[in-house]
Amino acid sequence: MISSQILIFAPLLAVVCAQSQPWTQCGGIGWTGSATCVSGWLCTYQNDYYSQCLQAASSVSSSSNVATSSPAHSSSPATTSSAASHTSSAVSSSGASSTATLTGIAATAPTVGPSRDTGKLPALGWNAWNAYGCAISSDIILAAANDIVSLGLQAAGYQYVNIDDCWAEMQRNSTTQRIVPDPSKFPDGIDGLVTQIHALELKAGIYSDAGTATCAGFPGSLGYEAIDAATFTEWGIDYLKYDNCNVPANWTDAYTPQDNDWYDSNSAIRYRQMTAALAAQSRPVQFSLCIWGDANVWQWGSRVGHSWRMSGDSTPSWGYITQILTTNAQYLSYVDFYAHNDMDMMEIGNGGLTIEEQRTHFAAWCFMKSPILLGTNLSNLNSTQLAIVTNPELLAFHQDATIGTPAMPFTPTSSGAAPTSPPQYFAGMSAKGVHVFMINTASNAETMSFTFSLVPELAVGSGSYVVHDMWAGEDLGTFSGSYSTSVAAHDTVAFLVTPA
Repeated sequence: MISSQILIFAPLLAVVCAQSQPWTQCGGIGWTGSATCVSGWLCTYQNDYYSQCLQAASSVSSSSNVATSSPAHSSSPATTSSAASHTSSAVSSSGASSTATLTGIAATAPTVGPSRDTGKLPALGWNAWNAYGCAISSDIILAAANDIVSLGLQAAGYQYVNIDDCWAEMQRNSTTQRIVPDPSKFPDGIDGLVTQIHALELKAGIYSDAGTATCAGFPGSLGYEAIDAATFTEWGIDYLKYDNCNVPANWTDAYTPQDNDWYDSNSAIRYRQMTAALAAQSRPVQFSLCIWGDANVWQWGSRVGHSWRMSGDSTPSWGYITQILTTNAQYLSYVDFYAHNDMDMMEIGNGGLTIEEQRTHFAAWCFMKSPILLGTNLSNLNSTQLAIVTNPELLAFHQDATIGTPAMPFTPTSSGAAPTSPPQYFAGMSAKGVHVFMINTASNAETMSFTFSLVPELAVGSGSYVVHDMWAGEDLGTFSGSYSTSVAAHDTVAFLVTPA
């Protein structure tokens, strides 16, 4: 049975638009929406990037970092586990073992890594949450899958069709302890829907949580990892987004890591338990750690999953784009094959962004090699937006099977100008050669330039170079010394630079 909270969700959307709705975001760094919730719900701090509307009666204090109550799962095995006691970390940031002694949970926590049969390249696909929230159904998911095919997105490389939160009933099966799909939303079950997605030669993703309940209050997987991993495998799931809500107090971190490595923190262990459960299955699953940038996840994420969220939820705002660019630019050295900093789902098509900002949104996710999961009603994308998200040259950089590293910030001229926040100039390699990306963060058009000799990837800084426009797919000419161009406000230009 669907809870009454979920049943009233859709009407509230129409009636109280000025306030955040149940289970949705209401605050955090970069958040530009309402900071208050509808009646009966309290804006509750989760981390610096994410506050959420939770029921006032069961909400935690706004000064707490995690939700500690979980009435529906108070008897879960996870809630009775002892918190880890650490003398020091057993693994350094380089992955080398130390001589420190591990105790408590950390001493017996699984150390198996994620599958190498999937996840080498950043994921390309679609996710239901940004467009539909809890108002999902098999019809909506299957329509998105068909749109991926008919709109040319599949031909461009998009393959994942991912269900987000709210797909389950509020209680597990009392006999098997399995999570039960909501039959009113998925009358043929998740496995029936997955069969139809696979028939389109696409892959299917699902959502769960490394806490006692999901962010919308449905059953979480903490303490049920083996059962849920086996269930997802039986259904044919190819991708798991694993969230970070409703973490019991005994699973929070009071941890001072050695060498600043958090692999043996309670946060990491919650995710490691699911990694091991997935590894015991016969089907490889791409594992997305939706941990909001907590616990220095970029340091240990590749030992646990294939990608990891770097912040709270995205919004269709320029403020969110600049915030996540600033954050992610600091940690690009952790990105490579099977290892991707996740800047969250695409907001293209959801309003709030100019065409230029949508170009930057897509280009930055490409050159930083973040997973790209479109998050809109695909049938509403116009031809310009479709051209952005199917640009073949940017996607080729993103999906390069020869070079896994992203473009990195560089200093474009010798003028000694101070670095900007976020950086505006990036350069990187692909199988085709050297690429330069320039983001105009100013609110007006700017002339932007880079000196060839200062592009780190160019073997020789002198001579002449052909500058090729990746957006247009055409050469712009041959240049010596430097290249300059006018860039519209909040736009990004992308070039392939080759010796003449």
